[in-house]
Formats: sequence, structure tokens, C-alpha cells
Amino acid sequence: MVNSAFQYPLYGPEIRCPHCRQTISALTLTDSYLCPRHGAFEANPDTQELVHVQSGRHWRQWEGEWYRQHTHPDGIRFEIHEALDRLYTQGYRATRVIIAERYKDLVHAYLEHSTPWQSQSASGAPRLYGLPVDFSPSSEVEPCWAIINFDLEKEPGVPTQYRYLKFFE
Repeated sequence: MVNSAFQYPLYGPEIRCPHCRQTISALTLTDSYLCPRHGAFEANPDTQELVHVQSGRHWRQWEGEWYRQHTHPDGIRFEIHEALDRLYTQGYRATRVIIAERYKDLVHAYLEHSTPWQSQSASGAPRLYGLPVDFSPSSEVEPCWAIINFDLEKEPGVPTQYRYLKFFE
């Protein structure tokens, strides 16, 4: 008798598509999952990654969520920008960006650094989209940072109606 667990890829008989979050099925006796909208994904048991066959994008999972593993600075910058937009529409504003330490070399050239003409009171921390940037502790200290890409510190924002009222006063 064959154990049914060996008939499915690494993540079991179903996963949520990393792109559209739709539940997708595994192809039995393979290491693949097939999304009707986004095509095939292959699970690599050695790296614990899910690879989108068409694009070559890599994903890893942490606590049930998929995180894309970036190889180009534009990918991580775009993902941070989207998260800032979502945060804003939820009524919050970001106060700081914490980027996984493994991306430090990748994003360094794209960060805004202080310049001689800025006031002395300006923070010496690099900035991205106007927000101070810090890098995470190493993944050996906090294992989640081997998979997740960034975190945003947030605080409640000013309600939209209040901003418009102040503008017209």
C-alpha cells in the first residue's frame, strides 16, 4: 500500500495561489500545482520554494502566507509601494519601513540618503518613499526574516474627510 502523502507535492493536495489566492490543486505524482489563471507552480522540496514556471518567480511560505523572493530591486520596491497604498486606504499611515537584511545590498542604491544641504536635525537613516528605513535582524536571530520581505510600522492616519475640510477652510 502506497502512502497517499507521497502522491502530492511538498505543500499537500491544495494550496492558495500566490498571485490570486484562489485554492488550487496539486497534480498527483508530480511536484506541481496548477492555477487556472496563472499556470503551473513547481514545489522544490530542497529549497522549500514554490516556483512559477512561466515567470521563474520564487515564493516561500511563512505562517500560511506566500512571500515572493525578490532578485531585482524594482520587485521589492513595487511590493512596498503596494503595501503603503493598502495601508493608506485602510486609514493608516506608515512611519517606518523595516526591510529584510538579505535585501540590503539589493536596495541600497535606491534608498534616499541624507545630503549636506539638509538640516542637521534630519535623521541620518536612509529613506524610501520618504519613510525611514531600517533593516531586520538576521534570520538566525529571527527566522521569519529568511522568508518575509519587509514590515511597515504604522499609526492611524488622518481621516480623508478631515483632510478635505482643512483644505477648503
